[in-house]
Amino acid sequence: MISFGMLFLELVFGQLDRLPGPGEEVFTDEFAISCGGAITSATAAAAGGARAGMCTLLGEDLGSQLAIEQCGARGIDISPSTRVDGPSAGITVVLNFAGDRGFVTHVPPRPEADRRAVDRWLGVLREYRPAWCYLHAGHGVPRFLREARKLGSKIVLDISLGDEREGDIITECIRLADIFVPNTDELLRLTGQPGIERAMSAASAWGTQLVVTRGASGALVSHPDGSFTEVTAGVREVEVKDLTGAGDNFAGALIAALQAGASVTEAVVQANAAGSLAVGQLGAIGQIGAATGAGWPLRPMALEQLTTALTTAGQTEVTR
Repeated sequence: MISFGMLFLELVFGQLDRLPGPGEEVFTDEFAISCGGAITSATAAAAGGARAGMCTLLGEDLGSQLAIEQCGARGIDISPSTRVDGPSAGITVVLNFAGDRGFVTHVPPRPEADRRAVDRWLGVLREYRPAWCYLHAGHGVPRFLREARKLGSKIVLDISLGDEREGDIITECIRLADIFVPNTDELLRLTGQPGIERAMSAASAWGTQLVVTRGASGALVSHPDGSFTEVTAGVREVEVKDLTGAGDNFAGALIAALQAGASVTEAVVQANAAGSLAVGQLGAIGQIGAATGAGWPLRPMALEQLTTALTTAGQTEVTR
């Protein structure tokens, strides 16, 4: 499988009593540095026994360097990725509070690279012909999905925060995918339905297999007639620390199980387990350096690079 998308360096703060107001400071006992984005599903797929690769931009920034190290340690092939000068990884501050999280994110400006992303992806698709691809819906993506169908590559598709506002382009992507893996709230917003049963029925018109994640309640697997099966097996009781990357971990484990020959329902059991593991740790792929003796949580050289990366960050975007 190959995971397509952007890469992020994550600075993750554990549960806060509240968010700080102007001029205020709040404290948390837990903090981790992690990586997210395309590396997340690839990491989960590799952990599930699949041959996994990552297609992204790898630059000269700390996030890219850490991701390269992590891919090497976790058996993820980065040869489908493209090396570029300067920074390429986004920087995300994750603030966990009230059982959810908020983000402050900086994305290095690379307008030319963004315009050519799908062209790069198509080149990788044609060269590697992966059995499975994982990516998020968006503009330009339908062209990629049509080519994947021609080449016999199967697609697990997700959406990002707020993508449901893009309307028809998201629906077009969903129709071209083999499996669509939204969470419950995303499916409700996409279909405009008030309840999950009506949303599942409405979504059957897309003609795409749905696997809807529900957190501690497991997942729903759709059937062509609009009915669905609840799958709770595999869910584990854990202390929820951070929801970041849970969906990507779920999808990566799902692909690994499908690639090994499991049915969709059987694969969801393994995906549920991976999702449970993910929310019990800080960061999409867990704390970097926690079990390697690399220091807290990085080597001094890496901390110096982190300082440089943060001081050169430009505009930020705040999302909830």
